[in-house]
Amino acid sequence: MMGGMNDLTELERIRIDTGLLLDFYGQLLSDRARDILERYYLDDYSLAEIAEQLGISRQAVHDRLHQGLESLNQYEAKLNLLERFRQQRDGLETALRALDDGQTGQARGIIVHLLELL
Repeated sequence: MMGGMNDLTELERIRIDTGLLLDFYGQLLSDRARDILERYYLDDYSLAEIAEQLGISRQAVHDRLHQGLESLNQYEAKLNLLERFRQQRDGLETALRALDDGQTGQARGIIVHLLELL
């Protein structure tokens, strides 16, 4: 199993979270907002690079990033898809550890609980 989220820097955590939010809610954003967020958080372009590529000011890129993130966070606050994903992932990891430890009853209980959440 990979190292946990605790092994990541704050910037890495933000990039991962934003990538997941884009996976869940990106299609709800305007094409421009989604494009700018993807370029910045997924493709690691600077504000200046994005501004040059899109022919807009660096401030406009900054504003669109802020607005796009705000929209993603509002969607998450209402729908909780990222939070549910994390709970399911954590439950599966716990079930796998239980299986590795020979605790099949505990693993089964966790899996049953996860199925009830779906």
